[in-house]
Amino acid sequence: MARSTTAARRYAEAAFEIALRDGTVDAWRLELDAASTIVSQAVIGRTLANPAIALETRSAAVEETFGRVASRPVLNLILLALRRGRIEDVPRIAAEFKRLDDRRLGITPAIAISAAPLGPDEVGALTGRLEQLTGGRVELDLQVDPSILGGLVVRVGDRLIDGSVRGRLERLRSRLVSGAL
Repeated sequence: MARSTTAARRYAEAAFEIALRDGTVDAWRLELDAASTIVSQAVIGRTLANPAIALETRSAAVEETFGRVASRPVLNLILLALRRGRIEDVPRIAAEFKRLDDRRLGITPAIAISAAPLGPDEVGALTGRLEQLTGGRVELDLQVDPSILGGLVVRVGDRLIDGSVRGRLERLRSRLVSGAL
């Protein structure tokens, strides 16, 4: 996995530099997202990654399939990944490209996990508070996990804010066991 992640990051960094140079970052981002969706389809992904099928046949399939959704530079990246046996890395390349673009735009990704779905007002208040905390825009990914019992667990970058009932109970249990109460 580490080898694959490193390769995806290198491909994305190179693509991002080209997109910045050409002023086509938004187009690259959209096209890589579309390509990622296509490659993630089980049948297409397995077929393109299958070394038993001739490379020329797979390359023609890439041209046909991706030619409708990708410009020539993005198509060249996909073909390069195919030739290097890394077609399955296209979704990771797209995710890494998005991360690089978000960093350029000053957008911080955050994940909020709650026991029940949050309402629009709660999402707005949470986003506002996180934007104050980070000093920039926040892209909030909402998840529901009933096992936290109540409250919220928020991850912003490498910070974890555990305000869940489960987390509080675990901390209380630890203090009781250690005799620190």
